[in-house]
Amino acid sequence: MLQSELLEFLEKTADAAFCVNEQGDICSWNTAAEKLFGYSSAEAIGKSCHRLLRGRGNLGTQVCTPAFYAGQPAEDDGTMPNFDLEVTTRSGRRIWVDLSTLIFKDGRTHPRLIVQLARDITKRRQKEELLDNMLQISKQIVAISDGNGMGHLAPVPSLSEQERSILRLFSDGKNSAEIAQNLGITLQTLRNHLHHINEKLGTHNRLQAVMHAMHRNLI
Repeated sequence: MLQSELLEFLEKTADAAFCVNEQGDICSWNTAAEKLFGYSSAEAIGKSCHRLLRGRGNLGTQVCTPAFYAGQPAEDDGTMPNFDLEVTTRSGRRIWVDLSTLIFKDGRTHPRLIVQLARDITKRRQKEELLDNMLQISKQIVAISDGNGMGHLAPVPSLSEQERSILRLFSDGKNSAEIAQNLGITLQTLRNHLHHINEKLGTHNRLQAVMHAMHRNLI
């Protein structure tokens, strides 16, 4: 695929899509990116990705800088791991996006392009924050109820150390992305672990699982 064909393809995608060079400067900016971030292609192209969007990762680290791209080696299939990114739109609003990255090489003589695909996940992050707040309140309730005795609980299959670690991190207020990074696993692997945890404990979501594990002194 030629670079011109790539740009034509990206213009048709529903996701916000833009390309940057290895210095982090924006080379293309599709219509969906204009709608999501609020900047026109004329305002975005030629600008530093980091300076335009002021992106920060889960831990507050600066993202999309030249040093960031230089330190992100591509996998064999030309992809980089996707991650959550907090950015600033043209209106000044801070939003969260899920950023996927592809590496495009147009022959040997052309420098590589870094293709970024972004989806708005602000509502998902807000729900996670609400759930974390509920979890903290629930922990206080558990601490009070523990003083009154737990009563008899039916036995459940034992949790692995990895599953216990996941529940401990959730109980500490960590979100999914932070836990996956902390444990060196993907978000899909984390979701698989949560599924198995819920099956073992007879719960339906991570809040119930943490509460149940705390009642049983499993974490």
